[in-house]
Amino acid sequence: MALLGREFIAVPDDKKGQLVYKWPDQSIRRYTRAIVNADELAIFVNTGKIAATMGPGRHQIDADEIPGLGIIIDAATAGRAYRAELYFVANREFTGFTFGGRIDDVQDPQTGLIVTLRVFGDYAMRVTDPVMLIMNLLGTLDVTDNGKVSNWVSDQMLKVLRTDITTQIVRNSWPILGLSAYTPEIEQKVIENANRQLETYGVAITRMGNFDINLAEEDQKQLKTLAKDTSYSRLAGSFNQYAAGEMALGAGQGMAQGGAGVGGAFLGLGLGMGQQGGQPYPPAAPPPQGFAGGIGGGYAGPPPAGSPPAPPSQPLGAPPGVTCSACHTGNPVGAKFCQNCGTGLVPAVAHCTNCGVELAPGARFCAACGTPSAPPPAGS
Repeated sequence: MALLGREFIAVPDDKKGQLVYKWPDQSIRRYTRAIVNADELAIFVNTGKIAATMGPGRHQIDADEIPGLGIIIDAATAGRAYRAELYFVANREFTGFTFGGRIDDVQDPQTGLIVTLRVFGDYAMRVTDPVMLIMNLLGTLDVTDNGKVSNWVSDQMLKVLRTDITTQIVRNSWPILGLSAYTPEIEQKVIENANRQLETYGVAITRMGNFDINLAEEDQKQLKTLAKDTSYSRLAGSFNQYAAGEMALGAGQGMAQGGAGVGGAFLGLGLGMGQQGGQPYPPAAPPPQGFAGGIGGGYAGPPPAGSPPAPPSQPLGAPPGVTCSACHTGNPVGAKFCQNCGTGLVPAVAHCTNCGVELAPGARFCAACGTPSAPPPAGS
């Protein structure tokens, strides 16, 4: 038999990139020489059980040198061979495995929008316990196929990401648009939690690279648009003012390009602004924090407890007028009394008691006849 003439057993050069290499023959001649590299462990498996192992070095396959082989003698060869499956398991680091996919639908803490998170990246792994790998995964998947092993590991990583990332976002109120700022923390957590899941299978993730959590394209566009509208509304004073400015800008660009039908847009815009001119805009209900990576801190939150109340502001669209010295309320031009508290707004005018000429403010004598001035009557 050809198999009885085999002298050496080792992993072929073109198979050294495999996590696990299975020797093709199950009948292994006694006294055959086996070569196990420094980063390998050879494992004999018979009827689903570990029969014996060989560490790095040159070995003579014989029960006297390798305890455990005596129970797997191949009776068909009259005791000249052992009947077993022989696996060479590499325990060095393997790189270049990729993973990715949908994580979950989560709610952005800042905007309240429901968005779909995705993750992509690559990782390196190594076999930490070859015996556990063979015992716990051999009957589940083809361990000699790197792709099937890495796909299984990737599934375990995505399972961890679905629970861990969602929990971290909710617990820490991380903004979706700023998740890249937390990549190192997320990456470390994923490695720790994934290795906890993989420990019983004898493999571990050693490091990750090109780790990226992102959004579905339509969700990213929606969040960026909302971020822009939020920032511009804050700068404009209200969303209505921002929207009116956007409408005017769009109509102006259309007119500049010779577009037809934009005159009506200007007319409608003018009517709308005229109707809203004297009415205050209600304040927007902003999120409590700014968008990550932005400047200005986003919306300001409510004033701290105990801070003095802000003075009433003049209604948006009202013409500039007189501010009441008592309550600081803005009043339209021509008002003589404050519309909020009734305090007189127009300074009292004094006249000379002798010649009737109007006296300059603070004058003690009449500039026309020299008569001493008297305090003006209140409310005149």
